[in-house]
Amino acid sequence: MNLSFYTGAVGAQQQQSRMNVHGNNISNVNTYGFKAEKSRFLSVMLATDTSLKAGGGVNTGYRYDYMINGEGYFALLDPADGQVSYTRNGAFQAAAFRPAGAAADAEDVMYLSDGEGRLVLDQEGELIPIPQAAGGSQEDPEQELPVGIFDFVNNNGMQHLSGTRFLPVQKNGGITAGTGELIRGMLEQSNVDLGEEFAKVIETQRAYSMALKMVQTSDEVENTVINLRS
Repeated sequence: MNLSFYTGAVGAQQQQSRMNVHGNNISNVNTYGFKAEKSRFLSVMLATDTSLKAGGGVNTGYRYDYMINGEGYFALLDPADGQVSYTRNGAFQAAAFRPAGAAADAEDVMYLSDGEGRLVLDQEGELIPIPQAAGGSQEDPEQELPVGIFDFVNNNGMQHLSGTRFLPVQKNGGITAGTGELIRGMLEQSNVDLGEEFAKVIETQRAYSMALKMVQTSDEVENTVINLRS
């Protein structure tokens, strides 16, 4: 088989992967705290980096929304497996949770969490209970919550999980206190640049078409050679 056939096929496959990266960025343009991925090629392998530049801020006025102005991440504990992940998405809410070791007849306590039940941690790595107003019958909307801000010695190359969450890897080093300012009632917008993403989509489509044309031409040449031999 002609080598150009394989070259074109691999090229088309990699351009499709690249298209998936930019399509995912575009679909998350309105996701708070989302960080756009950047596609790049290493030999014949597509790799991705994550752009960590800050997005703009939007004022929501909601008491459980938080934005970090500057460096740092929020920490989220998954009670199902104990995993701690990090995010810039501060769209939080109050959720009922019963900590491990609590008495069987104990009532659930309201804690600060994300929209999927992961619990937000304070600077000491502890859960953040929602303060109750006098009498304990309702939440106290005025009291500030001690939401933690964390960072790493090197935050480049963190593992991008689903949505807006990240996991540190070995090269990120130890956890440090984030230097960013905590702002209540605001959220960080996605840092996706739509103009740049659409330009990359057009570029990728053209490269994909050229790779397929190479496959088609190589196949035609191969058929011609086979017919001449028969």
